Amino acid sequence: MNKAELIEAIADKTDLSKTASGKALDAVIETIVHAVAKGDGVSLVGFGSFKAAARAAREGKNPKTGEKIKIAATTVPKFSAGANFKAAVATAKGKKKK
Repeated sequence: MNKAELIEAIADKTDLSKTASGKALDAVIETIVHAVAKGDGVSLVGFGSFKAAARAAREGKNPKTGEKIKIAATTVPKFSAGANFKAAVATAKGKKKK
């Protein structure tokens, strides 16, 4: 599902137009990104949590040359799925047949 399909699904489940649904989705995403960038966590009960996590400096390898390279320490966004989300995915996976 891409962003346009998500906006359409939101519009179908609410009484909002696609334009209003798009604005609402953009506002949610922008708010989450801004909060996590400031170092705050965003927790949506049943869905999951967004937070910033520190990644230590490490040594890597250039896949073309095999040369060792230094990868600098950085801060990255992290998402942890909530219990309801995990349960829904596990149940849905069990129902799919190949």
